[in-house]
Amino acid sequence: MKWVVDASVAAKWLAPEAESDVAAALLDDELLAPDLLFAEVANILWKKQLRAEMDAATAGAAVRWLGQAPLLVHDCGSLASAALDLCNRLQHPAYDCFYLALAQREGCAMITADRRFVDRCNQPGSGTAGKVVLLSGVPGRR
Repeated sequence: MKWVVDASVAAKWLAPEAESDVAAALLDDELLAPDLLFAEVANILWKKQLRAEMDAATAGAAVRWLGQAPLLVHDCGSLASAALDLCNRLQHPAYDCFYLALAQREGCAMITADRRFVDRCNQPGSGTAGKVVLLSGVPGRR
């Protein structure tokens, strides 16, 4: 299956946490992401270091692994206009909308662990209902 995955999913590949097993199962599928994913994951790993959940060496190894992960990476520049349109329609920050813009362009769903974003996308009249799937609800996983 083809999916766009966001940083909340990719982070689960790199550090054991709830639903890491579900995220890992996705690695057998065709996965896409905007290049923004690397900046967001680096920020997540930095925060884990601040909270003493991960040391710098482990975070560095995780970032290197992510650079080799089976992802088809797309440039954010080509997604900016569509992402901005989604921001305005959903009244939601741009970061998440880049992933959704890629999913729409590629004709697939986006997977996230961000329940708030899923709820926002499923609001009546959003035009994005069903386009964003919560990681815990990915069909055929668990």
